[in-house]
Amino acid sequence: MTDDQRLTQAIEIAQEAGDMIRAARQQQTFGHRYKHGQELVTDVDLAVDTRISERLEVAFPGEARLSEELAPDHSALSREVPLWVVDPIDGTVNFAHGLHHVAVSIAWLVAGRVRLGVVHAPFLGETFTALAGQGAQCNGQTIQASRSGSLERSLVGTGFPYRRDSRPPLMRRLAAVLGHCQDVRRNGSAALDLCDVACGRLDAYYESVSPWDFAAGWLIAREAGARTGHLYPCPEGIPEDLYGENLLVASPGIHRDLGDLLRRADAGELDGP
Repeated sequence: MTDDQRLTQAIEIAQEAGDMIRAARQQQTFGHRYKHGQELVTDVDLAVDTRISERLEVAFPGEARLSEELAPDHSALSREVPLWVVDPIDGTVNFAHGLHHVAVSIAWLVAGRVRLGVVHAPFLGETFTALAGQGAQCNGQTIQASRSGSLERSLVGTGFPYRRDSRPPLMRRLAAVLGHCQDVRRNGSAALDLCDVACGRLDAYYESVSPWDFAAGWLIAREAGARTGHLYPCPEGIPEDLYGENLLVASPGIHRDLGDLLRRADAGELDGP
């Protein structure tokens, strides 16, 4: 099967999952619980993950999968096999609260590199796609990342972990960005933040997330011309395209300066704007 055929299948699966999400929102009958005491998960997350898994198995029998709810085993990250990486609902809190920044994220990797990415936003009516080396699209139209070269005029997206005790160190980064950039947005979906970088709505995005949150959006942003990378070196044995700690994705013109700013904030070297 060609990559184009795989992409067509992945789009169909993501959009079917989006239909399930919209129907569940309309019916308002889903239950929820908290993983690890803090992370919200709904019945819909599980149902959508199950449907995606079933559809992928029919279309691509036997291929490995890594997904947030059904197959969260990170040992898959180090295996040199074709791998599907799935987030059934990126933005679960938004979904449960009736907000629109919700996405289905599906990526396919070969030898640790993302070859295909689909991010479908059912409440926004947008489907972002990319194939490695072939550019990125939204609803079939070519998209391009920002060409901003000025930190002070850049709009930056980020997010925060569920664990409240992990947040205080990130306040230094936030203060640095607020003091040196135009402003910050926190929309609650890493996949869509990356797609917003891909189409120039955001000039940059930084955060630490799980592989399923960013794999598809990472490729889409890169194929749209954004520079993708990490604030610090990746550990050996985990592919860069699946290592979600300290991500930095930005217009090429500000990537280095923003990275320097964030690292200085981490080191406590910034006293103010």
